Amino acid sequence: MIEGLRRRYHDAVGRLRRFERREIRDFRDWIESTSNLVHLSILVFVPLLIALVTYLSNAVEAISFLLFPPLASGTYTLFADPEGRYSSPTRFVGGMTAGGLCGWIALAVTANYVYNVSPEGFHANAGAAALAIFLTGVATWSLDLEEPSAFSTALLVLLVNADELAFVVGIAVSSGIVAAVFTVWREHFYERRAEFLYQSASGDDHVLVPMRGEGAERTAMFAGRVAAAHEAGKVVLLDVVDDEEVADAERSMLLEGAADRLSTLGEGKWASEAEIATMEPSTIDELLEADEAEAATESAMWLERTAGRVETRIGVPTEVVVAVGRGDRVGTVCRAADETNCDLIVSPYETERGRLSGFVRGLFGVDRDVVVFRSANGGVDEEPRWRRAMVTVSRANETAHAMIDFARRVTGQAGSVSVCKCIDAESQRRRAESMLADLVEAFTGTFETRVARTSIDDFLSANAPQYDLVVIGASTDRTAASRFLLPPTFERISDVDSDVAIVHRA
Repeated sequence: MIEGLRRRYHDAVGRLRRFERREIRDFRDWIESTSNLVHLSILVFVPLLIALVTYLSNAVEAISFLLFPPLASGTYTLFADPEGRYSSPTRFVGGMTAGGLCGWIALAVTANYVYNVSPEGFHANAGAAALAIFLTGVATWSLDLEEPSAFSTALLVLLVNADELAFVVGIAVSSGIVAAVFTVWREHFYERRAEFLYQSASGDDHVLVPMRGEGAERTAMFAGRVAAAHEAGKVVLLDVVDDEEVADAERSMLLEGAADRLSTLGEGKWASEAEIATMEPSTIDELLEADEAEAATESAMWLERTAGRVETRIGVPTEVVVAVGRGDRVGTVCRAADETNCDLIVSPYETERGRLSGFVRGLFGVDRDVVVFRSANGGVDEEPRWRRAMVTVSRANETAHAMIDFARRVTGQAGSVSVCKCIDAESQRRRAESMLADLVEAFTGTFETRVARTSIDDFLSANAPQYDLVVIGASTDRTAASRFLLPPTFERISDVDSDVAIVHRA
């Protein structure tokens, strides 16, 4: 009974932990969206800042409660559009203070020279309000301090039954506090949100490459570029074989570094079927062992040569591992990724009978980050370079962030990345441009954004040849029905004459 209770307890704890991890992951995915991050910041910082100023107003008479409406409005404007026209801390403080000064001047001029009364005994009228707004408009325009809240503070001075100079000082102090907090938030968090929030930017630095097919060597080079962007980056080249003995032989050669010394093993051991039929069993066994040794030798030498190229040309540590996989190649690759502590799989693109291979389809179904690389050049260049990359996005999400991050890593500081979106109608252009601006501003490097009113197929056919690399999504977040009705983009652009990286997010 006690054992049963203990088991149920551990099961409940396990479910709770899985639920907690899922909720944390969902929250991270949600907050990666710039609009969600901005709205959450508004809900947190605007109330807290107004509460702080309220506390100060209760302790310092110079800060009047009447100041709060324009201050709250201006604070919202700052955080709602951190890179917008009205999100300059200097404009915010200067504009509100200038509005207060102009209101004070309008009050003094109207009271003293029009009505011949003291400012303290003067009640606001239409002339004073008009003069305050006029002076504020002139001052903010000439000083480039245009700030909507400035006009509110100009009018508030006319209503305050207190020392106008103290009220203006209170405006400067309270707006300065808000501007200081906003500046720290924007410079140390918002503009570095890719570093703090985007999972691909902080991870995906240990890359596993299943060495399959003709494009494996160039894929390894691409993986090296991805990993080299991080100081802790490394590449692991994986060879999956069916036979345990071949795997053991290959591992031994790799471990001892003896592949070059065994390069002639098994030479001249080939025999025809007729010759094999007349051989003794022991002779056949020797031939099979020689063939296994030759296969292991050739594979080991190829892996070592590729690893040497990646390390020498790109400068990222590269390891070679051999695994035995009978049938379930995808599962073998995933287990190898776990055992080698790799958080990203970069695999060559494969087709079978003109369709996507079962191996690649399997990779697109696993719960880990995968990039499938389709090379326009099956070989490996002397100096593989991807200087110009195009990233096509449909919406702002974690996959879009990962695609941009991978493109930035591969092109390096000297390269450029073009982030593009296709729209169906001109009414969608402004929103698309805003979305692309939000996406790229979180990353460093040279970027351009393009919005095209055309289909994605036509756009890629016309523009992809101008780029060294095209990065697109795997569309694995779409439903099966959607994928059946409209196949993923990468399956419809087989004739694009440039390298293609297809990104799948866990």
